[in-house]
Amino acid sequence: MIEIVTALVRNEHGQVLLVRKRGTRSFMQPGGKREPGESDLASLAREIREELGCGLAEASTRSLGTFEAPAANEPGQWVRATVYAAELSGEIGCRAEIAEAAWVDPGRPGNRPLAPLTRDIILPLALALNGAQAL
Repeated sequence: MIEIVTALVRNEHGQVLLVRKRGTRSFMQPGGKREPGESDLASLAREIREELGCGLAEASTRSLGTFEAPAANEPGQWVRATVYAAELSGEIGCRAEIAEAAWVDPGRPGNRPLAPLTRDIILPLALALNGAQAL
């Protein structure tokens, strides 16, 4: 089991930020593995800074739960992701291993290949949150 922490980042239109790592096909939410002794939010802030060159607005974070799915880039492995709704501060750019970032409609993500966690859990969760905000 690969333990990760990820961010569900939405813009004012309800679109979700997804990233694709160099040398891979699947889009997924930003985040990654914790360093030893690192808290979830410290890890998420570090990963966001390294991958996207911007900040995590820690006061905006809200735990959405922990979910499991097959790993997108490591055949035969599973990920256990602790997911936080979060806002970012500063300009988003592709850094480190990130080749591409995209804002997608969670109900119509287009023909991009999606990581199983993103496709089966994150995007449906984003749709549910968008619906809850509309009430």
